[in-house]
Order: sequence, then structure tokens, then C-alpha cells
Amino acid sequence: MPHVISDECIMCGSCAAECPVEAISQGDTQYCIDPEVCIDCGTCASVCPAGAISQA
Repeated sequence: MPHVISDECIMCGSCAAECPVEAISQGDTQYCIDPEVCIDCGTCASVCPAGAISQA
């Protein structure tokens, strides 16, 4: 199951920089994960300083 980013996102970009498949993009108020591209590796969740990323 792909990961999702919650409203706790602080728009730091750490997750996007670490995503090996570039599934994360910057939205208007938070970053978003494309579930079609996400390989569910969990790297984004491990680097998120706000703890805003979890499995859907």
C-alpha cells in the first residue's frame, strides 16, 4: 500500500529529495505522493521531520 502525506507536512522537501522513484511532488499546501508511482519503500517516512508520512 502506498504512503500518504498528512496535513502535518511542513513543506521542507526532505521526502521528495529522498524518494528513489520521484513519486513525491510539491502541492499548494503540502507535498503529495503519487500512488501509481510509489513503490512503498518507506524512505520518505524515515526522513520526514514532522512525522507526516504513513501508510495509507
